[in-house]
Amino acid sequence: MKKILTIVFLFNLNTAFSQSAENIIIITTDGFRWQEIFKGMDSAVANNTKFNQYDSAGIYKKFWADDVAERRKKIMPFLWSTVQANGQIYGNRDAGNKVNNANPYWFSYPGYSEIFTGYPDTAINSNGFPPNPHTNLLEFLNKQPKYKNKVVAFGAWDAFDRILNEGRSNIPVYSAFDPIGGKIPNATENVINILAKDSYKPFGEEECLDVFTHYAAMNYLQTKKPRVLYISYGETDEWAHSGRYKDYLNSANMVDKWIQDIWNYVQSDPFYKNKTAIFITTDHGRGDAVKEEWRDHGSDIKDASQIWFAVMGPGIKAKGEVKTAQQFYQEQFAQTMAAILGVKFTAEHPVGEKIDLNKE
Repeated sequence: MKKILTIVFLFNLNTAFSQSAENIIIITTDGFRWQEIFKGMDSAVANNTKFNQYDSAGIYKKFWADDVAERRKKIMPFLWSTVQANGQIYGNRDAGNKVNNANPYWFSYPGYSEIFTGYPDTAINSNGFPPNPHTNLLEFLNKQPKYKNKVVAFGAWDAFDRILNEGRSNIPVYSAFDPIGGKIPNATENVINILAKDSYKPFGEEECLDVFTHYAAMNYLQTKKPRVLYISYGETDEWAHSGRYKDYLNSANMVDKWIQDIWNYVQSDPFYKNKTAIFITTDHGRGDAVKEEWRDHGSDIKDASQIWFAVMGPGIKAKGEVKTAQQFYQEQFAQTMAAILGVKFTAEHPVGEKIDLNKE
């Protein structure tokens, strides 16, 4: 009897691990370093009066702990509780677990293009690059009957119209200050549109504050029930470029809180509950070896190709922080996300091979 029960248990376990998610939510927070993800607040940056906004005491009070596990959790409490307990987190180079851009440029347009096309095309070499000529994962999924007209993207940066080639892909891309809700927005959409229009615009007309992107995406999630949702938060990169470490940490901390809100909603809604995966990553890294370069990225910054990712959902083993010595690349993300949904991403260009998330 014990042998029969063991066989049944193992069969059920293997079936659970082979199960595909029915929906996926993809989240990026622009240029957020693996160093803060895995090691928490960087005291060398926080102590520097150039970067601490004259409030090192405030930064230490909110984000410092002597123990590294506690310190990183102060920035990303949801990541280091729910995601760690139920999913997988990659990119701690101190443990030999490495994730890198495959593209040679290490800035945003090439990074986002690599995430979604699985192809680090060296011709895509500028943030001002025209509409992306390559098929992206969202576009591919929207052509599948199961996902047709149930794919949407929200980005704080207006370049996503080009990165995801909204004109060709036929998926709605709400970027920067694009109004939401169409010709007849609901009450929530109308408020978001008014607030965004009348908001302080520290990054000009090219990028809105993340709060508007988040609540627009949440409203869409709750009212339209997409099966594939992409959200790109941008403030982590903007505050880093400005050298404002407190704002950089606070914006990452808020992204973590919003991811928790998304997950809590997903797990409370029968349409999504236990059927939805979440994939979290970044487009590029930043400097670290030279501490003053933490603000910057690009091919002339030594550490800027170093990134990370986290994933959680049905069919994905709970490995927590993965410390196996491995090398992965951003070009593998598109096929990996497709595999989470039980499909294979094909395009007219080469696509990086998937990461086997359940490999021992």
